[in-house]
Amino acid sequence: MRLDEVFTLDSVPAQTTSYDAIPAGLYEATIANAEIKDSKSGGKYINVRYDITGPSHSGRVVFGMITISNANPKAEEVGRGQLGELIRAIGLDKLADTDQLIGGSLIIKLDVEQSEKYGEQNRVRGFRPASKNKPTVAPTTNTPPWAKK
Repeated sequence: MRLDEVFTLDSVPAQTTSYDAIPAGLYEATIANAEIKDSKSGGKYINVRYDITGPSHSGRVVFGMITISNANPKAEEVGRGQLGELIRAIGLDKLADTDQLIGGSLIIKLDVEQSEKYGEQNRVRGFRPASKNKPTVAPTTNTPPWAKK
């Protein structure tokens, strides 16, 4: 399709986005996409796109994989634990479709991992509720010893 104008290198800005790993830490994020994919081992995982919204690195994108089925029971257990942590963080009490994740706001914990093939890469290692999310799990009824009269 023909463009309405001619673009030249002088008329378009140079790309300034950095693809370096974001420093390890806690970041506010919104889930922009989540889809089920097949793993090389025959299992399944949810590929999640997190758009960073603050407090720094706003606009950057990080991807994470959450295993939901795997021939290795430990890998599946870890992945399902991560999924539980994620859905609690965005305020869901059940998940039947990955579309339910999209738009969820949360805080993600990022680590930086060194890869021989790709260099430094971010890994999503944990999830916390964003301050605007209300927890869906009722607080425990156990009163801590220091609060008893």
